Amino acid sequence: MDAQMSFTDALSMSGFEVIDFIILFTYIILLVSLGITLGHSRKIQDANEYFLAGNTLTWWAVGASLIAANISAEQIIGMSGTGFADGLAISAYEVIAAIVLVVTGKFLLPVMIDQKIYTIPQFLRSRYNKGVGFAFSILWLFLYVFVNLTSVAWLGALAIEQILGLRGIMLSIGGVMVSVRLLIILVLFLIAGLYSIHGGLASVAWTDVMQTIFIICGGLITAYFAVTAVSGTENSFIIGFDKVYTYLTSGDHLNDTHFHLIIQRSHNESAFTNVPGLAALVGSMWLTNFGYWSFNQFIIQKGLAAKSIKDAQKGIIFAGFLKLIIPFIAILPGICAYYITQHPDYFTHIQGSIEVSDDAYPWLIRNFIPTGIKGLSLVAIIAAVISSLASLFNSTSTIFTIDIYRKHINERATDKQLVSVGRYVALVALILAAITVQPLLGDLDQAFQYIQEYSGFIYPGIIIVFSLGLLWKRATTTASIWTAFLAIPLGVLFKFMLPEAPFLFRAGYVFIILSVFFVTVSLLSKKSVECDLPADHDRKAMMHWGYILGGLSILSIVSAAVVTIVNTQLPAYATPENSTFAYLKDIGFQAFYFFGVLMGVCAFFLISNSKDRKMDAKAVVVKLSLFSTTRGYTYGTIVICVASFIFYALFW
Repeated sequence: MDAQMSFTDALSMSGFEVIDFIILFTYIILLVSLGITLGHSRKIQDANEYFLAGNTLTWWAVGASLIAANISAEQIIGMSGTGFADGLAISAYEVIAAIVLVVTGKFLLPVMIDQKIYTIPQFLRSRYNKGVGFAFSILWLFLYVFVNLTSVAWLGALAIEQILGLRGIMLSIGGVMVSVRLLIILVLFLIAGLYSIHGGLASVAWTDVMQTIFIICGGLITAYFAVTAVSGTENSFIIGFDKVYTYLTSGDHLNDTHFHLIIQRSHNESAFTNVPGLAALVGSMWLTNFGYWSFNQFIIQKGLAAKSIKDAQKGIIFAGFLKLIIPFIAILPGICAYYITQHPDYFTHIQGSIEVSDDAYPWLIRNFIPTGIKGLSLVAIIAAVISSLASLFNSTSTIFTIDIYRKHINERATDKQLVSVGRYVALVALILAAITVQPLLGDLDQAFQYIQEYSGFIYPGIIIVFSLGLLWKRATTTASIWTAFLAIPLGVLFKFMLPEAPFLFRAGYVFIILSVFFVTVSLLSKKSVECDLPADHDRKAMMHWGYILGGLSILSIVSAAVVTIVNTQLPAYATPENSTFAYLKDIGFQAFYFFGVLMGVCAFFLISNSKDRKMDAKAVVVKLSLFSTTRGYTYGTIVICVASFIFYALFW
């Protein structure tokens, strides 16, 4: 059988019917047509129009674009794969993200918009110097091209290949054998590039509104049928959920991690390594989330492009609510796939197999989603992949064009030249990612963890340099340069020194070291200038919250120290089942060291800002009035926090 026949036969056995393919191709045509039409209608010649959509995004466009950029294959496929292997605990990324979003919307985004920040490196350049801005420009470009673009395309192609039953099939093109997966990657890149490179952020953001609808609706429908499939002949979602929950929380599976948000090391060592107990709640998972949602160009760019700060904040609340839905869309199907594989005798006529964890979601679609809905499920995945790729292309071109080309290559570039360069850079990023995707991700089992770990190498540094530069008046250029320089080497050093430690712990250790280093170097600087103290009302508010956070910091560090010391004295018979202190160690209570330092840093800059009569010459003057929000924003924040608390209470 030749390669072409093999491809045809495999496709015919996928379970997809003509209606599924009609839905798929109709969606692709609609998406590309809408994106190109938007680009033509705006007649983009202005840099602000191309890179920030002319600051025209409404709140619902901001929220939808945030989610569409975020929910890519790494969420749907990667998190479902981790859900298959480890369970519900990986949803901590989504729950913490919802809370981080509202913190960003209240405390960070208003300052960025007030400072008229165009890109993240632009702020670093104006707050510190050209060197810091340039260094982080290079870091973000490498991260986008060689981590984000490659992983999103790889996971998307893997899913499509698995769903259509094309795993491992090669095609002969001009006498050269090419894998179907690489061809799918190329097609995904081309579709995303067709409209995003031409139309800029406007095309990306407004098409994201449509794509978010498909992602959320398609994802929920897929989850519904996955859970219903578990029920077997009863064909009931409620019965299906009860079956999988009861099976994985009782009997021989009493210590199974699949329905627990806080994983115990003794119950599942590998799962603990991925999501180390309390570190997912109070530990350095906050680093990855703040690094991603607050200081990541391709995410925060959507808020910076809003019509107003109010639109940006409403969009963030909207995105926060949508984030809380993601565990049901991505992780629950993975858990259902795990249950099904544990009962092979109950489910017959299954096509394909789950060879690696990331196969779980596409395997479910292929085998348990009905005709017509299959096409919609595949559209949801493709929409998630393409929307993320489009945002990454746009942000890559934004950073290179604004922060490298305009500042270091052609300072007199016209808007027309900037737009042209932006388009060429996006095309180059597309080509580089296509070339390197196979070598970088070919052997991974759970690509979501790959993304988090290697992004974590730079997040501790970027969070300290950016957040303290934004909020602390004593932050200095020297401290920022050395912190940026040390971030990656320290991350690599801890990876080699503690190879068995969860990467979230290692990121926390790096954050603690760099925080102390940054503050110490800044305070030792002799280049500070005299400044007036804030208004009395602002001073009292900063001191009030500073002392509260300081007390929380001391309590956290002392508690972690007590648990650490007591565990060294426990008798040999003490186990997590019969000793509270052994249990606390088993769930990673040492994460409170990090939490204490994080709260301590916040307390320190608040008290310092209220009392210190010196500041760095380039400090940002922040007025507390910037942090005022509407009553609706406050209510939305409360609902998100309460929902998160209930989620943890139910599945601790």
